Amino acid sequence: MHTAITIDALKVLDAIDRKGSFAGAAGELFRVPSAISYTVQKLEEDLNVAIYDRTGHRARLTPAGHYLLEEGRTLLEAAENLAHTTRQVAQGWETRLRIGFNSLLPAQCLFPAIRDFYQLGVPVDVQIVEEVFAGTWDALQSRRVDLIIGADNFSKPAGNFTTRALGEMPFVFAVAADHPLASAEEPLSEEDISRYPAAVAADTSRSLPPGHAGIFRRQRALTVANIDQKIAIQVAGLGVGWLPEARIGRQLEDGSLVAKRVHEARQPIMLHLARHAEDQGKALMWFWHRLSQDDAVQPIPEGVL
Repeated sequence: MHTAITIDALKVLDAIDRKGSFAGAAGELFRVPSAISYTVQKLEEDLNVAIYDRTGHRARLTPAGHYLLEEGRTLLEAAENLAHTTRQVAQGWETRLRIGFNSLLPAQCLFPAIRDFYQLGVPVDVQIVEEVFAGTWDALQSRRVDLIIGADNFSKPAGNFTTRALGEMPFVFAVAADHPLASAEEPLSEEDISRYPAAVAADTSRSLPPGHAGIFRRQRALTVANIDQKIAIQVAGLGVGWLPEARIGRQLEDGSLVAKRVHEARQPIMLHLARHAEDQGKALMWFWHRLSQDDAVQPIPEGVL
């Protein structure tokens, strides 16, 4: 499709405006002034609009010319970005990296690695996506994300994935300090617990079977979007349930949550990094190696971090 507006013509208009004259633009672009005048005149003829008002002592942009210049600068920037990202892709760098993290881990655990990545000066957009339970594997399998942190072994689907263990995450059954179970005799039984609503973080899986943990068949549930909200409603006394020990160190210390022993203890789970085995993008592999040795993503109690 032919268009009268070319990148070269937009560069000429931009240079004229910044340098203040046709002669100044000619000097910056290493052209003779007549070539600059010809480019502007040709553009005006092709568009059938006046870009400059030449009735005064000095040519000035018309309203249409002002509009063309401002919008043209947006196109020039986009063209420069396109050229840069094309070179970037040719060198093996992705233009965007999407990192999914299990809600059991705080989003802040990724911040040190992202800060170091920015120091590389590579213009790769980084997107962080929170997932719950099987949602981590589901996001990777469906390629909603390129890398996941905190994937478990229970919901792993079939596929050619590469994984690396991060460590075990222990859990604590916790209730608010003023909750009736806080003063109940230990260990708590199923009958004790099932009288009160369970705090539940909803599984974000779209295609894999959703998971849940620590909910009894007769127990009501108060469902929220993530672990942060689950912690909040348990602190408020609106629900009870298992929480990752690494996430509630402060609440246990200040007494807003109380840890209780139960008859059926929940076993720790092993968390992993995971990616598609065939994916080898430079940004992906940089984060893979960086997070593999990052203490911030180890699922251990807060006080040790």
